[in-house]
Amino acid sequence: MLIFRQLFDPTSSTYTYLLGCSVTKDAVLIDPVFEQVRRDAALIAELGLNLKWSLETHVHADHVTGGWLLKQREGCQIALAEASGAAGADRLLKDGDRIEFGRRSLEVRATPGHTNGCLTYVLDDESMAFTGDCIMIRGSGRTDFQQGDPRALYRSVRSRIFCLPETCLLYPAHDYRGLTATSVAEEKKYNPRLGGEAGEGDYVGYMKNLGLPHPKKIDEAVPANLRCGRPGNDNDANALHDPDWAPLRFTFSGVWEVEPHWLEEHLSKVQVLDVREPGEFTGPLGHIRGAMLVPLGELAARAGEIPKDKPIVAVCRAGSRSAHATAILLKAGFGDVANLPGGMLRWRAEGRGVEGGAL
Repeated sequence: MLIFRQLFDPTSSTYTYLLGCSVTKDAVLIDPVFEQVRRDAALIAELGLNLKWSLETHVHADHVTGGWLLKQREGCQIALAEASGAAGADRLLKDGDRIEFGRRSLEVRATPGHTNGCLTYVLDDESMAFTGDCIMIRGSGRTDFQQGDPRALYRSVRSRIFCLPETCLLYPAHDYRGLTATSVAEEKKYNPRLGGEAGEGDYVGYMKNLGLPHPKKIDEAVPANLRCGRPGNDNDANALHDPDWAPLRFTFSGVWEVEPHWLEEHLSKVQVLDVREPGEFTGPLGHIRGAMLVPLGELAARAGEIPKDKPIVAVCRAGSRSAHATAILLKAGFGDVANLPGGMLRWRAEGRGVEGGAL
């Protein structure tokens, strides 16, 4: 079976796709976004996957790819079209190439038109295809910059995508209306630009009169993406620098976590914030030495009482309330904040020291 996740970056309306082999746990990530690498890496870890490839459907103009950063963090390889003109990739892809991940694979189809180096990745059983900005849901990528060619795009769609089985699901690189997927049959019938009886001349005329503004990030994104997302200076390279006050783990739910053994050894260096109710704080589970009690329901109003001279580790009974507390603290302007996963239940189960509580 295939492991499949569709991820979204709201800033650029970009879809990133994670595909994994359920047998070997090898995986690929299509069109990662630089600012979302921490999220993607957390999901990969939680699913127990080994990222083999970071793939690009094309050189993007609206966001910087996370390819280079993923290679640094996950040890994966980067691949994109040979025709893209990009440097720094581990593999330059041509039409007909195949990307393997465990027992699954993707066929590479050249689908130029939006850019010279546009690719569509077709899953081995032709049940799914990842079309980048070639064909979108009831639309298509623009053709007015980056070597765009409406005639080439029309032919790409008609000859390389519409020839797939009609049941094949199509997943684009973007959608601006919240739509997530379509199919070959749907687009052949309902795509107002490329479907039905629309001819090549019709499409060319349509595309030449769109009058769209240039993407806002094009001057930043294209040069960076021609380096596979490698930052051009040290400031950019540190843009996603992880906190280093503790060996933290970032979860797919967006929470930093610290393990109990580290916390027990470094209690003097942090402020433990217990967000349970007073009766729980003094109840059978006890509390961690030096913990400050601020119940979750009062936290937003009392955030000003919490010292900011040390990192904060939030704790509750099982770890869920304290995870919410970290979000409240971050919104209140606290920088170094982490959650204690498993809460006091785990802390006591591991035999760690408490004040109060029952034996």
